[in-house]
Amino acid sequence: MKDAKVSIIVPCYNQAQYLDEALQSVLDQTYKNWECIIINDGSPDNTTEIAENWIAKDKRFKYYYQENAGVSSARNLGITNALGEYILPIDGDDKIAKDYINHAIEAFEKDISLKVVYCKAEKFGDETGNWNLAPFSLKALALDNMIFCSAVYRKRDWELVGGYDDNMQEGLEDWEFWIAFLKNGGNVLCLDITGFYYRIKLVSRQKKLDTVIKDKLFNYLSMKHADFFVQYLGSFGALNNNLLKEREAFSRKLKSEKFVLDLFCKTFFGFTIFGKINKK
Repeated sequence: MKDAKVSIIVPCYNQAQYLDEALQSVLDQTYKNWECIIINDGSPDNTTEIAENWIAKDKRFKYYYQENAGVSSARNLGITNALGEYILPIDGDDKIAKDYINHAIEAFEKDISLKVVYCKAEKFGDETGNWNLAPFSLKALALDNMIFCSAVYRKRDWELVGGYDDNMQEGLEDWEFWIAFLKNGGNVLCLDITGFYYRIKLVSRQKKLDTVIKDKLFNYLSMKHADFFVQYLGSFGALNNNLLKEREAFSRKLKSEKFVLDLFCKTFFGFTIFGKINKK
């Protein structure tokens, strides 16, 4: 297993200005048995030119082009043509630490029950700092996604779930994939290293998701994986009841904090923050 091939899948759409950084982080890996498949998802920029430069630099880089069909389709194209036993997706504007793959493969070697290996993450770009994600559990996964796309897994497991869902073109495709991937079992490990660097941009695909699109995606998820959500969160009636309780608790807390702050300001400064100014 130490010599297992890892296929790194890099879909690109309008990310040419960042692609060199992403691919340099691949080239810098201490683990050497990898191939890197770059998929141009119909991008109108100079992705092709940059990809060809990397192919000339190292034969382990490969390149495919498709008409724009979304990140799920692009990843599926790359993985379909991948020769590796293991898969590691990386978006064209992100980066990985040089020892990330080495640590991941070592983890798989030590524990054959592992299905997904990921790591701690750090933000860079327009925002910096640790990306503090919730610890993994299936119940937590039912509430929100905590595994970014750049985790390592076996190609055969990707095949078993039918790949990434092409219907999730507008976002949340990673969340859907991990639900499909893990809901029927399999152990998950988060490495105690910072191995993934997530670029934050002022404008991104996820930030463009409006309420209507989000509602559509959530509805699709809830129908496709209704068994999963009911198993870990209960019936939809129970969910609604819990949501009402949380809102009531938050409202009480907010009123309490407002009361304390108003009392403090009135006592020491002669006015209230939230109410009408009272002069002494």
